[in-house]
Amino acid sequence: MSRTVAVIGGGYGGAAVAKALESEADIVLIDPRDAFVNVAGSLRGLARPDWAPNMFFPFETLLPRGTVIRDRAVSVDPSGVTLASGDHVPADYIVLATGSGYAYPAHPGSDSIAEAIEDLRRTHEEVRRSESVLILGAGPVGLELAGEIKEVWPDKHVTIVDPAAELLPGFRPEVVADLHAQLDARGIEVRLNTRLAAPPTTEPGRAGGFTVTTADGDELAGDIWFRAYGTRTNSDYLADGKLTTLTPQGRVPVTEFLNVEGYEHVYAVGDITDVAEAKMAGYAMQHAEVVARNIAARLDGREPADTYRPLPFPMILLPLGPTGGVGQLPSPEGPFVAPAETVAEYKGADLFTARFVDRFGPTAA
Repeated sequence: MSRTVAVIGGGYGGAAVAKALESEADIVLIDPRDAFVNVAGSLRGLARPDWAPNMFFPFETLLPRGTVIRDRAVSVDPSGVTLASGDHVPADYIVLATGSGYAYPAHPGSDSIAEAIEDLRRTHEEVRRSESVLILGAGPVGLELAGEIKEVWPDKHVTIVDPAAELLPGFRPEVVADLHAQLDARGIEVRLNTRLAAPPTTEPGRAGGFTVTTADGDELAGDIWFRAYGTRTNSDYLADGKLTTLTPQGRVPVTEFLNVEGYEHVYAVGDITDVAEAKMAGYAMQHAEVVARNIAARLDGREPADTYRPLPFPMILLPLGPTGGVGQLPSPEGPFVAPAETVAEYKGADLFTARFVDRFGPTAA
């Protein structure tokens, strides 16, 4: 029996599936990048470029027994994956794990470790010579970016603007109150219920004075700005319908076993699935555990038994630099409000670097 597993996408979910099955199957990992990227570290890499190499885990060390193809998938059918090069990769099992696209600096803009680090160094210099920073978007990315900037440059004026009425909607009031208090303590200005008449005329991430006007007529001046909103599901390669029909949001319908609907040998993990939950790295890695066990069962001639059910409430670990932040975690009694010390211990101090070193091997540092 052939045991080829093609994993499309080497992010949190895809890399975890590939690593878990490396000793049990012939793994083919398809990704245009040269490394797994712990994108949770991108914002710290901008503020501290000397730290940035810690976010990259070269595929050659991550999968020493697997095959890594640096290319993009352009189509998938039940028999395998067609690449941008024109090659077709046949597979007995297929895992869709291409995630979402986010604006730089939340995600590196380059597929190369060296170029991505150079981009972060350049942006660091742009921020260093700016006195005021405007961040458009008060979601987790915008908040974390503000926290990392303030950690390195406490005297810079940082303003976050968002049309939403509240921070972290759906989370416990204690979490939101603690977040406001920590932002205030760091001197981070948050302007909710605020829309801009037009975005800044300067390029995001580049120093250059600008003034913007809000829909209410107020003026905001700044020296550099970043876009911290908007995501795009990376599912264009499925648009031809050879494998499945995407949801209106561009996601893949999956079963409780995380099979793509209609197939026992095709799975999906992470942001690309239509699972009704926030699209977060932690969930993608939980999906990966389910899928790896189900594929392993089929390889052993057993029926898969692992299912995935989303939590009935949201969870988050949101650092504000290495020592601050807020969190909401699951517990048998329901959502648990995590203090800053817990957030730092589990995530903020090293942004999961040690966890990935244990799982994936050495970083590019």
